[in-house]
Amino acid sequence: MTDALLKVEDLKVAYGGIHAVKGINLEVRQGELVALIGANGAGKSTTLKTLVGLVKPAGGSITFNGENTARLAPYHYVNRGLVLVPEGRGVFPRLTVEENLQMGAHTRNDKAGIANDMARVYDLFPRLKERRLQLAGTLSGGEQQMVAIGRAIMSRPRLLLLDEPSMGLAPIIVQKIFDIIRMIAAEGVTMLLVEQNAKLALETADRGYVMESGRITLADDAKVLLANEAIQQAYLGE
Repeated sequence: MTDALLKVEDLKVAYGGIHAVKGINLEVRQGELVALIGANGAGKSTTLKTLVGLVKPAGGSITFNGENTARLAPYHYVNRGLVLVPEGRGVFPRLTVEENLQMGAHTRNDKAGIANDMARVYDLFPRLKERRLQLAGTLSGGEQQMVAIGRAIMSRPRLLLLDEPSMGLAPIIVQKIFDIIRMIAAEGVTMLLVEQNAKLALETADRGYVMESGRITLADDAKVLLANEAIQQAYLGE
């Protein structure tokens, strides 16, 4: 078993008097795709935001690549390779597709590498190549999600955090997005995926965690969680 690239221990997050995350433990090892599933309001998105410094923890530790990162300012995370694709996509609407992708490489100065990665993103998302000069704000939701993932790839993430990539998208687009997620994982990019579509998340992931009311209540191989009757009834509609 390899050492964890990300290790979260007894993480607590509070908004005012509300305890959103109540002492969770989780880890992601190099090369894994790990799913974090649970109902709306369980604390999943709060956990991801805390991992990249957008929300400060009330307690516990976050270790990324051997370094305690719990108190770093948000801009330090990208330099360390910890990159979030946020819920709601967060594209720059008044910039073109290509300018959005270039923003993902703003911390880099290796022109040849950036050009190679841009070509790779366009290979993954041919639709974006067709629309590279179009303003991102005029794209469909699915195309904007492609931009958000492509922009993250441009930063060469060591760990890619995906927050609800299927939200608000038509089923056929969701399948395309998850096909791309699988391709990126197959290239060796480590991922932590928060996803409302629990079945699709667990079918895609190596391991999974179930979060309920700010706590991790189950953790196991994704196939084991998929076969769990309680999980099926609660999250898979079976």
